[in-house]
Amino acid sequence: MKVNQAELVISAVSQQQYPEDPMPEIALAGRSNVGKSSFINKMIQRKALARTSGKPGKTQTLNFYRINEAFMFVDVPGYGYAKVSKKEKAKWGKMMEEYFSTRERLRMAMLIVDIRHDPSEDDQLMYDFLKHYELPVTVVATKLDKIKKGQRAKQLKRIIEVLEMEEEDKLLPFSSETGEGKDEAWGIIKPYLKK
Repeated sequence: MKVNQAELVISAVSQQQYPEDPMPEIALAGRSNVGKSSFINKMIQRKALARTSGKPGKTQTLNFYRINEAFMFVDVPGYGYAKVSKKEKAKWGKMMEEYFSTRERLRMAMLIVDIRHDPSEDDQLMYDFLKHYELPVTVVATKLDKIKKGQRAKQLKRIIEVLEMEEEDKLLPFSSETGEGKDEAWGIIKPYLKK
């Protein structure tokens, strides 16, 4: 897909702030610092529409990005080792739960994990959480360029095992550096963009 237009529409913390546009939405979830912003930037061929940060836990809102006036990427707060208080974490949890349980325009979720490591307990919880809401999930294994080609199959198999992935869900190896997996990612997303 050629992306001609991409913009951050709003950073929302509650339902009242969600955009009104009746566009399909694709949610992006993942641990802090796993590369969600890099994934968005690579997909839309922009250097810095989604702000990347060396400091985990920067995304503290639901960020709605309008793409080609056709659909939205929704970047949800990262979880895991962000240095935030329990109170703050509870607030994020509530915000995400509200979004995933009430948003009718949400078509699918992409769970971003790091191919170099087994999915964390938080990743497992997130996968189960998305499945609880009966969402189609694509697991995107980023940082593909950081491992040897010979290790790929083993690491991908581990991700499927640890997450106990359901058969209908897809696993996509991806590199934000080289762009490997980008065309496949668009191929997976496209069927969900029908209004």
